[in-house]
Amino acid sequence: MTFFEQLQDAAQRNASALCVGLDPEPAKFPGALRGDAGRIFDFCAAIVEATADQVIAFKPQIAYFAAHRAEDQLERLIAHIRNVAPHVPVILDAKRGDIGSTAEQYAIEAFERFKADAVTLSPFMGFDSVQPYLRYPGKGAFLLCRTSNPGGDDLQNRRLADVEGQPRVFEHLARLAQGPWNLNGQLGLVVGATYPAEIEQVRALAPTVPLLIPGVGAQGGDAAATVKAGWRADAPIVVSSSRAVLYASSGDDYADAARRVAEDTRRALEAAKA
Repeated sequence: MTFFEQLQDAAQRNASALCVGLDPEPAKFPGALRGDAGRIFDFCAAIVEATADQVIAFKPQIAYFAAHRAEDQLERLIAHIRNVAPHVPVILDAKRGDIGSTAEQYAIEAFERFKADAVTLSPFMGFDSVQPYLRYPGKGAFLLCRTSNPGGDDLQNRRLADVEGQPRVFEHLARLAQGPWNLNGQLGLVVGATYPAEIEQVRALAPTVPLLIPGVGAQGGDAAATVKAGWRADAPIVVSSSRAVLYASSGDDYADAARRVAEDTRRALEAAKA
């Protein structure tokens, strides 16, 4: 299956639009794991096992591994996801954005070394920085479009005077991802849950591409508003929650607590589709 077929399959199997973000911070680990970067795999694997039937995808953030020289643990973790949840795709949250030859190396990193099903990218340097990832048949790439951080306004919300209709940058990106850049149907867009009105605008401009929507949970995004703005029966949304799930408990019951939060979030997202 292609990445987007995997998304649809996981959404149906698990009745879910929830993606659990894997952003391990050893200083926040529970109990005996706290502060031990050598236990990143153990912590994340327990979260994966506890939530595998609740999610549409897992999204490890590469910086949280690389900062602790734990890339080998990330490789093990993605292999573990393949074993315990083979129907759940993996999105490598890397936000790469560089020119041709370097982008080729980053694509090798994402799809050959880590064996992710999709990757997040910054499209600021243009299509030639995206194209190397699209040479991998069946893989997906989510382009940063309208992000949830306050600084997103600095560029994403500016208007393009030399484009017909003077769209904002994020609106122009949505059109490119829906149209000329999406050569093999491999592109999706990243839009933050803290801007539901703009999720709706992106969805109107890109009615068929998947949307990766971080920001529900600790960042304050509203699950019901997010679903109303972005979900369509023929275009999946991937709603990511990280800290709220990972650090639901500081005790030995952290995996069980993570499952409870994931299940509650999944149910809220599904209820909003009604």
